[in-house]
Order: sequence, then C-alpha cells, then structure tokens
Amino acid sequence: MNSHNKMLTSKYYTEIVCVIAVIILSSCTMYGPVFIKSERNQYNQAIQKTNDEQLLLNLVRLKYHENPLFMEVNNIASQFTLQNEIGLGATLQAGAKGIFTPSTSTYVEERPTISYSPLHGENFVKGVLTPITLKTIVLLFHSGWSIERVFKVCLQRMDKLKNAPSASGPTPKIAPKTNKFFKAAKLLHEIQTQGGLEVTYRIFDGEPQLVIYISNSFKNSPPANQFARLLNTNLGKMSYIFSSPSIKDKESIDIVTRSLLGVMFYLSQAVEVPEQDVTEGKVAVTKTVKGEVFDWAEITGELLHVYNSPSSPEDAGLKIFYRNYWFYINDSDLISKSTFSLLAQIYALQSGE
Repeated sequence: MNSHNKMLTSKYYTEIVCVIAVIILSSCTMYGPVFIKSERNQYNQAIQKTNDEQLLLNLVRLKYHENPLFMEVNNIASQFTLQNEIGLGATLQAGAKGIFTPSTSTYVEERPTISYSPLHGENFVKGVLTPITLKTIVLLFHSGWSIERVFKVCLQRMDKLKNAPSASGPTPKIAPKTNKFFKAAKLLHEIQTQGGLEVTYRIFDGEPQLVIYISNSFKNSPPANQFARLLNTNLGKMSYIFSSPSIKDKESIDIVTRSLLGVMFYLSQAVEVPEQDVTEGKVAVTKTVKGEVFDWAEITGELLHVYNSPSSPEDAGLKIFYRNYWFYINDSDLISKSTFSLLAQIYALQSGE
C-alpha cells in the first residue's frame, strides 16, 4: 500500500512539474513578441510627441525673448525581465494525505535607460545657427512641399524682394514689408500646382546654385510674366539662377536663406500671448511707421497660429504648459500643422549631415 501511495505521489509531482514547465516556456514565447509590438510603438509615439512639444516650447520661449534649449534623445535601452512565481497549496481532507494545488504568477519588470544630451557648442552652431543650404531648399521642394511655404519659411530675401529679414532675430520694433516677396512666392506656387515648375540644385564654378525652371508651355503665362516683372527680368524667361550674394556672377540672382534659429524666430511671431503679458511688457511689440501696433498675422497668418488658454484646451493637436498658460495648435488647423511639420523636418535636416 505504501509503495502504491509513493507511486501516486511521484506521478502527481511529475505532473505538477510538467504543468509548471509548460507555463514558464509558454510565457517566454508568448510575451516576447507582445512586448516588442506594444512597447516599441509607445516609445515611438513618446519620442515624436516630446520632440514636437520641445519645438513648440522653444517657439514660445523665443516669443518671450528667452533662450531656446534643445535636448536630444541619444539612446534608449530597455530591458524586460520575466518573473515567474511558483507555489504549492495543500487542502487537507479527512482520510486523505493531502491534495496539492500548484499556483503560478507571471509579471514583467521593465528597466529603461534613456540618455539625453543638450545641443550646444559646435553641434549647436552647425545645426541651429548655420544658414539653410540651397540643397536643403531643393530637397524640401522635391519632398512634395509647396514652394510658397518653403520660400516663406526658409528665405530672407530673393533679389530685392525682402521677406522680413529683421524677423530672423528677436521681435523687431518696426513692421517689416513682405508684400512683393509673398506675391512672388504665390506666383511660383500657381505654376507649381499646374505642373509647370521645376527646381534643381547644381554646383557651378565651385559655388552652389538653385535653379528654377518654367516649362515652355508656361513661360508666357500670366503668373510667369508677373514673376518676371517682380524680379525685373525679361518676359518669357524659362530659367532663374539663384546663388549667394557673395558670388560675383551677373547672371545669377541673389538669394539669402535663414538659419534654423532664424526660422524659429520668424515663426515665433505666430505665437499668441496673453494680453496681460503684453500690457506688462513681457513681450516686445512691433509697430508700423504710423506708430500703430502691427498684427503679425498679416505675415504668419497663412503659415502658423499658436493659441493660448488659461485652461487645458480640448481641441489641441499639440500643446505645452508654460508661464501658467497653455500654448497650443488647434487639431483642425491643417495649415499650422503643415508648417509645424515642415519646421520639424528642417530641424531634422539641420541636426544631421
């Protein structure tokens, strides 16, 4: 009888061990892919969201004449430890030696290590203060961006047509003039939407150049002729060569680009601040030649609009809390979201090679 009980007990223990082994092995094979799928997406969304929040925060800081700060996420190392706890419970009954019930619990412990570094020194100069290259302008055009939006954001001047060069720094005191530049950019966009525009980059005599081509079927179109008049060139012109003002080439047209910081100063004028901060002199006010307060929406209105609210906005696509106020971009404001996306791409391009 004792021998029979020992055999049953041994068999019972063997079954318990097998059950526990199956649970552990199935946990290892089941949880791994699940964690990769869920956690990777969460990190992806968190990095993208915080990058956008950092850009928006720096725009607000520049509006208040404060120094921007860029923190780069250099590395993310996340370790997942699968923990299994095993136990045996016994229920004693009359006339029985004991009935053992196995119990297991499984949980995952995550140990992320995230390293940051502020952008400063040589990297800061190269990425933030260096003017955007003509090659980058062409790259953005061929990425599908409107030439009007790219030129408005990235250029300070095209020939004698100025695009608020004083706005590439702290808020200017006198309102800049952009009418002719904006008109030229809009005319190029009209030709682009009809498929009659091409923009290329080339090196000529060792110097970078941006070349705008207007197709033969559009060279005498009203937009092309108006653009030629704005640049004081002959009507029916099919190509326009732009290069740095330092190049002594009579055939090329001067073009001046902004730096990334200049772009951000320029777009910071789209930040709407609380009236109290204006009254208390916490932000600079631009005035017209007549002494009236200048409305920056005349320049940035078709590019970007950052609202403010004392309470957390429900319709925000992107928001940050700063100086006891919420600053946000409306989720339905596709124009502002597009310009902000362009800014994020410029930042990414300027940060790398």
